[in-house]
Amino acid sequence: MVEVERVESLAKSGIKSIPTEYIRPKEELESINDVFQEEKKEDGPQVPTIDLQNIESEDETIREKCIEDLKKAAMDWGVMHLINHGIPVELMERMKKAGEEFFGLPVEEKEKYANDQAKGKIQGYGSKLANNASGQLEWEDYFFHLVYPEDKRDLSLWPKIPSDYIEATSEYAKCLRSLATKIFKALSIGLCLSPDHLEKEVGGLEELLLQMKINYYPKCPQPELALGVEAHTDVSALTFILHNMVPGLQLFYEGKWVIAKCVPDSIVMHIGDTLEILSNGKFKSILHRGLVNTEKVRISWAVFCEPPKDKIVLKPLPEMVSVETPSKFPPRTFAQHIEHKLFRNKQEELVPEKK
Repeated sequence: MVEVERVESLAKSGIKSIPTEYIRPKEELESINDVFQEEKKEDGPQVPTIDLQNIESEDETIREKCIEDLKKAAMDWGVMHLINHGIPVELMERMKKAGEEFFGLPVEEKEKYANDQAKGKIQGYGSKLANNASGQLEWEDYFFHLVYPEDKRDLSLWPKIPSDYIEATSEYAKCLRSLATKIFKALSIGLCLSPDHLEKEVGGLEELLLQMKINYYPKCPQPELALGVEAHTDVSALTFILHNMVPGLQLFYEGKWVIAKCVPDSIVMHIGDTLEILSNGKFKSILHRGLVNTEKVRISWAVFCEPPKDKIVLKPLPEMVSVETPSKFPPRTFAQHIEHKLFRNKQEELVPEKK
């Protein structure tokens, strides 16, 4: 297995300047600002907060208002803070505590769970390898594993320390799966489809996969030069994110980078490429990235709800296509969509955009 230097080790080594492979290209550096100053800004657009309290209300008018708010945020932003989402705050805190304790272990202990990307073993503890033309790296380590359906998990890859990790994470994944069903249902209704339409299109209860990635962003001596995660859109149908209340998520909205404020007890939800394709672009998969800072470690727990890789062909639903709105996306399996994105990114690196 290739020896990989962990970003945590680098950060704790006492370096005052970061290695060149972590420094972003010049055109990106112009837009990287102090994350804490950015979060304090009250002017300009703000990521919407959607209250899910009434998403299944008996009162039709109240329920429809909630669905309309969700649909509007999905079409305009493609990202939102969910509040009153039904997942117990104590469970969210338990799961976050378990993840924090795992990342609090010595690097040598975490290495026992190391993945091996060269051999296709993607689950486990890892850091980004330089798989792009510029050899660019991101300021993060992570832990990645499939958390649902339960029969598809490999618990041998899950952290044994702390002892509550498996139970807390399993319980959270189960709750999140139920929340995903509610969201798919509301978004289907928002598109004038039958309530179970979108969920069936992405694999239903048996086939939709929930993959968790715990992102660990160490303190960075030169945060104005680095990114925790480079700009990208999620390939998933939906992504749900918890974090340790340290700001860092930035969205590219109306031509500008906007920081997501920290909303207590909320879950950040992204619309991914999969739903953007099925809705023929009505729902938006927003470009986003992660900033780092000198003062605080940032940790986020992202759960990607993904369709099976090869069983389903993703293309705009017939109901979303008309003479006025022709199909914007060619048919591809989920695996082909991922390949297409990787290929396109490589092409863009080889032939830089003219500024």
